[in-house]
Order: sequence, then structure tokens, then C-alpha cells
Amino acid sequence: MSTARRALDWFFRDRRTGAITIGQWPNPPLLIFGVCAAVDWLFAPAGSLGSVLRLLGALALTYWAMDELLRGVNPWRRCLGALVLAGLSWNLVQALA
Repeated sequence: MSTARRALDWFFRDRRTGAITIGQWPNPPLLIFGVCAAVDWLFAPAGSLGSVLRLLGALALTYWAMDELLRGVNPWRRCLGALVLAGLSWNLVQALA
């Protein structure tokens, strides 16, 4: 097996099952985020309802990202969690600036 193939295998292989894992289903926090994002995009609720919807979506995505960062089944999933968490942090800093 080539070095590149071994590196890809290491990066994407689930340590528990041995399967290549890019994404997993079902994933409740991502479902909550997706529903919140879809409702926000389709209906653009104003006021408190819109704020609560966006907060709930952001909290669900934050939970998912932290869970992946800490308990991801392979390095790919941990890196994905870290990138999403970094993006959420960046958005928060921009919103507070």
C-alpha cells in the first residue's frame, strides 16, 4: 500500500468499525440545525421568533461541532468539527464587533 493510500486510510477509517466514514446518519443536532436554517431561509421570521430560531440552530451546530471534535470516529470528522467550530467562533466575533 502506498504512503498516500495509507494516509487517506488513516484519515477516513472509523477506528471502531474499520469502515471508511465521511458522514453518519442519523445525526439529531445536524437535523435540528438544518430545520432551523430551512425555516429561517423560507420564512425569515422577524423579532423574537427569528432570534430564537437562529440561536437554536447555532447551538445545535455548536453541539455537533464540539461532539465531532472530541469524539469523532476518525481524524476527518474531528477536523470537520474543528473547522465548523472555528467558523462559528469567527461569526460570533464578527457579530460582536
